[in-house]
Amino acid sequence: MRRRRLLTRTGLWVVAGLVGRGDAVAGAGVGAGAGARAAHPAASTGWVLPRLPVPALHVTGADGRRMPLSGVIAGKVTALQLMFTGCGSICPPQGALFAALSQRLPSSDLRLLSLSIDALGDTPSTLAAWQSRFGRHPAWAAAVTDVGTADRMADFLKGRLGTSGTHTAQVFVFDRQARLCYRTADAPAIAEVVALLAQVARLG
Repeated sequence: MRRRRLLTRTGLWVVAGLVGRGDAVAGAGVGAGAGARAAHPAASTGWVLPRLPVPALHVTGADGRRMPLSGVIAGKVTALQLMFTGCGSICPPQGALFAALSQRLPSSDLRLLSLSIDALGDTPSTLAAWQSRFGRHPAWAAAVTDVGTADRMADFLKGRLGTSGTHTAQVFVFDRQARLCYRTADAPAIAEVVALLAQVARLG
């Protein structure tokens, strides 16, 4: 019942999958249920000025450690995506995207983080198993939000308050000080994310 409510709230997505050699993920959103309208595009994309410090929220990693999200992100330029392991629509292509990205990061100064919004359904073991489906990599971490914090996290990331749903196919780029720098559109190309990470790293 919990998973049904979560999927109804966030909306299901139909994703075309990886394109060509994995340089892009194409997606089209449709709401859950027959006759539902297509999901609205992200209200906020592009550079974030001024850069926004990540909220003071805690997460639990695939290694079982619970710590502030800022502590997970700080120190390296980080690309973050929202997901949950029980999702069978948009999240598998997102996992494939980050798995492919992990093989193309040009520097050890860059990190990827898949953040689950299903605090009741996801655990360190489900996160580790989800990553293993795509090929785990030292530069790619996974964590789950605390109960009751997913909405706040999603509102901050998407740059819009009071909208329903926490699911998105965007990628969010943070600098070394754990500040949000950039919001991509849904399902960005691999090359775009790699370029953004490198650009933020150069900017400092």
